[in-house]
Amino acid sequence: MAENSNNIFEKLQNPYGAITHTIAVMSGKGGVGKSSVTALLAVGLSRKGYQVGVLDADITGPSIPKVFGIKGRAEVIGETILPRESVQGVKIISINLLLEKEDDPVIWRGPLLAGTVKQFYEQVDWGDLDFLVVDLPPGTGDVPLTVMQSLPIDGLIVVSSPQELVALIVKKAIHMAEMMRTPIWGLIENMSYFECPECRKKTEIFGKSRIEDVSRESGIPILGKLPIMPEVAELSDEGKIETVDLIGGGFFEGVVANLLRKING
Repeated sequence: MAENSNNIFEKLQNPYGAITHTIAVMSGKGGVGKSSVTALLAVGLSRKGYQVGVLDADITGPSIPKVFGIKGRAEVIGETILPRESVQGVKIISINLLLEKEDDPVIWRGPLLAGTVKQFYEQVDWGDLDFLVVDLPPGTGDVPLTVMQSLPIDGLIVVSSPQELVALIVKKAIHMAEMMRTPIWGLIENMSYFECPECRKKTEIFGKSRIEDVSRESGIPILGKLPIMPEVAELSDEGKIETVDLIGGGFFEGVVANLLRKING
């Protein structure tokens, strides 16, 4: 069970600048494309002219530097960590940017993981940001709990895929956020369907979408239903996520627009 939701947790502060909005991206289980959605969200907001950072809180399975094509180590000056910047100017911090080798495993217990995430928020010189997007590890364990307790999260985005089991697990993530009094800004269903590039026929490869049912039961809006896009996986592997066409076919532009409408009321 989660800790008592009536507790008032002291939120961390970043001394290096003003972070207007902090958004956490969460999934109930792995394999639904949460990190890809996080990266695409950061890219979409950056293309709108916002100053954006990504905090990779998936300490044991970090992937954000790879999809942005960032290699090498982040600079540490005293107790201050300097984030790396992508080609488009997105600021990024991840455990992979502090390891001797990016493929070194991180074999840590919960308290160390949670402590690292706190450091990534309060000891990184983010400067002034319009949006800090936090890529959470899957599930409802120590790190998501720490983020909801300790970081000044303005809103949470929950990512799912169409399978019935995933829909059940998504509800667990939603209930956790509600218990921790963390607002949920919206749901994103990834891999919702595949659209034939020639005939434009849509096929629900992973089964019938259940995101509408979850949205109706929870009262949480749907920010978007994303198709299976092989080019996204290819560009992520190549470290070129920032070259994805977010507008073609209404792919991700609508998600960003819906999120901004939610934020701006």
